[in-house]
Amino acid sequence: MTSSPRFVLVLIGLLAAAFVPQSLRAAFPIPSEYSIAGFAVGCQAYTFNRFSVFEAIEKTDQAGGRIIEFYPGQKLSPQEPGVKWDHNASAEVIAKVKAKLAHHKIRAVNYGVVGIPKSETEARKIFEFARTMEMYAVTTESLDALDTIEKLVKEYDIKVAYHQHAKNPRNPDYKIWDPEFLASALKGRDARIGACADTGHWASSGLKPVDCLRILKGRIISTHLKDRAAIGSHLPDGVFGMGVSDIAGCLDELKAQGFTGNISIEYENNWDHSVPDVAQCVGFIRGWGARAR
Repeated sequence: MTSSPRFVLVLIGLLAAAFVPQSLRAAFPIPSEYSIAGFAVGCQAYTFNRFSVFEAIEKTDQAGGRIIEFYPGQKLSPQEPGVKWDHNASAEVIAKVKAKLAHHKIRAVNYGVVGIPKSETEARKIFEFARTMEMYAVTTESLDALDTIEKLVKEYDIKVAYHQHAKNPRNPDYKIWDPEFLASALKGRDARIGACADTGHWASSGLKPVDCLRILKGRIISTHLKDRAAIGSHLPDGVFGMGVSDIAGCLDELKAQGFTGNISIEYENNWDHSVPDVAQCVGFIRGWGARAR
């Protein structure tokens, strides 16, 4: 029996998909139409935490971003300030947010930083929410729930990224700021579990962000991209290229690693009027992309 050329092409496609590395798979990969300079670029909604979810979407659009990463607890809208946005949202609220996203052509790709409980029943609520929103990943710091998380990433095929805040001398038990520690904690775990690279907090911890990205090579799920004025200090964020975080070097490294996750600009400065600053950060990435071709 002879196989038709069409059948052969379909078979080749299926076999190719079967051998895609696990780390590159995701139930909801971010479509290329949401990319800027080869990356999915937008805002962590915490940038606009003085405002509502609806306003955060609007401001992300105004700044030129294409994606958004939500965080739990933000008020829904100026019209409904008493409604909080998180993984317990009703179907009606979710529909409103989806409609707002569609209107601005912004894609929700990530959710966090959110605590993921050890309880599978409770943790499942977060994964169900992420699936309903068709999100690429969830961001957390819940290392104590790693076994539960590993089970659910396998079931839902949704990635989980471990975020880090800065080193805290008053809390020596907080070790996730150290990329070596995180790499060790994730060794042997499912490839869909990795890091949310917060370049600002790494800089505040006295680390060079590019070095941290290299340490976690193969485990970078997403990033909270920030530029800081000095290594080892807790100074506010600045426009990309004005600080010492080497944003261009970070982008070079992410490109070299074949990074396909979200770059969430998390701008923790000029809180009430940050859109022009965020727009400059987006512009920096565009300029980097033009030079990197």
